[in-house]
Amino acid sequence: MAAKIFYGTLCHSTADDPMVILEDHILGVKNGKIQLVKDSSYLDEALSELGLQENDVKYLKKGKFLMPGLIDTHIHASQYVYTGTAMELHLLDWLKNYTYPIEANFEDLKFAEDVYQKAVKRVLKNGTTTACYFATIHVDATLKLCDIVENAGQRAYIGKVNMDAYSPHYYVETTQESKEETEKFVTKILKKNNPLIKPVITPRFAPNCTLELSKYLGHLAKQYDLPIQSHISETTDEVEWVKELFPGSKHYADVYDQCNLLTDKTVMAHGVYLSDEELKLFKSTGTGISHCPNSNLSLRSGMMDARRVLDMGVKLGLGTDVSGGYHPSMLDAIRTAVQVSNVISLDMHTDYKSLSHREAFKLATLGGSEVLGLSDKTGNFEVGKEFDALLVDTTVVEGPVDIFKRDSTDDIIQKFLFLGDDRNIQEVYVAGKQVL
Repeated sequence: MAAKIFYGTLCHSTADDPMVILEDHILGVKNGKIQLVKDSSYLDEALSELGLQENDVKYLKKGKFLMPGLIDTHIHASQYVYTGTAMELHLLDWLKNYTYPIEANFEDLKFAEDVYQKAVKRVLKNGTTTACYFATIHVDATLKLCDIVENAGQRAYIGKVNMDAYSPHYYVETTQESKEETEKFVTKILKKNNPLIKPVITPRFAPNCTLELSKYLGHLAKQYDLPIQSHISETTDEVEWVKELFPGSKHYADVYDQCNLLTDKTVMAHGVYLSDEELKLFKSTGTGISHCPNSNLSLRSGMMDARRVLDMGVKLGLGTDVSGGYHPSMLDAIRTAVQVSNVISLDMHTDYKSLSHREAFKLATLGGSEVLGLSDKTGNFEVGKEFDALLVDTTVVEGPVDIFKRDSTDDIIQKFLFLGDDRNIQEVYVAGKQVL
């Protein structure tokens, strides 16, 4: 899209307000970036400023609105193959019985290509313009995922998984293999020089990596100035296991910190059982958390208190955690985050404030960009940022949402967040390019 103006309702978040609704506004895009956001009375001047004609204006009728693209801060592309199944086990048994056996198959490039094509297509269709992907330990398959994401036009962090300890014999690396293959992957992706795709250092979780490997990964991330992703404090059994494996560490987060893996470019998934001391460490290092409520409920891991994390000043975004989370849509993450917070509030003091839909909306957009260190590029409709956006139509025929005359714009947006699905997402833009 060389240049275009959208005229109608805009909805996004700012640093001070989790949901700002701008009716009768215009948003101008040129060269992939947002050039202006103004009241509609400025239309004529905007057309002149951007060198556009009246037919370059896209008018949004009632029931339609423009919002930032959704940002999934934690998703396992390789696990998409069994999404919606395997929900009967707890985390550690689930990994042994389902995850590791399936991921081992990604050595087969045809299998990997089929899964990754379907996974990327599905999440884009559901409005995820930015995804932070876990792949597998296989470099060639992970490079294939990069090619697929690149061809689809999605913005993404993509990680080759590292596992050299406490892994099944059929799905494990030696420490040296993991080091060499990871640097090989990193350099190949960086040579693409694609601003939308970046390698992310990906130790699976502390038990799956020796300290030697984890320290090397911390060094590699610093050397190439790369983001980092992993898991932390998802279940009580996992937390206890980490205590046994790393008796010299103060707590789970300390294991990562000793390896220089907690940085302002790090996102840790889950964090259900983090202590106040660990959250203070996260804040001081700039580490963010990906809240994955569907997965935490589906695998019966626990309920992460988003309000507590936010109150302690830690960066927070949302993740689908496919396939621990059974739904690939970030709309489900928004809904489940609100529900989990409501349930937590039942056992809290009367002045406890559960998460609102407006706050969950922010976590799925601007919050996610902050967690991934991309808030200078995407996350809201701030002038100068790249145009990552969804055109939503709640009036689509045979859609999941019914609109009535009495509905305000706020009602319509709220209905989409709680009732909408991919049928309502009419257009998807990444860096100004329509990708769907």
